[in-house]
Amino acid sequence: MERLTEAQQELYDWLAEFIREHQHSPSIRQMMEAMNLKSPAPIQSRLEHLRAKGYIEWSEGKARTIRILHPLKQGIPILGTIAAGGLIEPFTDAVEHFDFSNMPLPPQTYALRVAGDSMIEDSIVDGDLVFLRPVPEPDQLKNGTIIAARVDGYGTTLKRFYRNGDRIILKPANPKYNPIEVPAMQVQVQGSLVGIWRIYS
Repeated sequence: MERLTEAQQELYDWLAEFIREHQHSPSIRQMMEAMNLKSPAPIQSRLEHLRAKGYIEWSEGKARTIRILHPLKQGIPILGTIAAGGLIEPFTDAVEHFDFSNMPLPPQTYALRVAGDSMIEDSIVDGDLVFLRPVPEPDQLKNGTIIAARVDGYGTTLKRFYRNGDRIILKPANPKYNPIEVPAMQVQVQGSLVGIWRIYS
C-alpha cells in the first residue's frame, strides 16, 4: 500500500486506537480535537487520502461509519516454536499475536512457544511461551543467562549460555540432555529470556 504522510499516519493511528477501544468511529469534531486542529478541512483532506490509499472506508452520507481496512496487529509477536530438547529451525514471521500490553515487557520483546523438556529444572516446560528481547552486545552476556541461540548447521534452541574462551557451551536444565559445545563463531544469540507465560488447562 502507498505510504502515509506523517499527518495521515498520526490520524490513522489515532483512528485505529479509538475504534478498537470504542467499537465505533469518532466524529469530525473529536478528530479535530485529537489532532489539535481548529477547522474540519484538514481532517476531511486526511480522511480522503486515507481512503484513496486503501487504509479506511466509510458509507457515504452516514456519520460515524469509518472502518479500518488493515488494522495493525497489537501485542507481542509469537515467531514460532523453539526447541527445548533438540534443535529446530525457527520461524521469522509472526504466526500469531498475544496482547500483553498490561505487562511491563521491554521494547522489541517477542515470544516463542517451547517444544520439549530440556529446561524443566528452570520451570520452563513444553507449551510455555517464553518472552525474549534482542541482545545488542552478545559479548557482554553473563554466564548462566537463558537465551535463544541459533547454532550454525543445526537450528535454534533455548539453553543457558556459558562462554569458555573461544567456545560457547549451551547447557540444558534437564540431566537427560547433553550440553551443546561449539566454537563461538557458530553461535548467534537471538534473545535473552525476560519472562514466561503458561496457560493451565
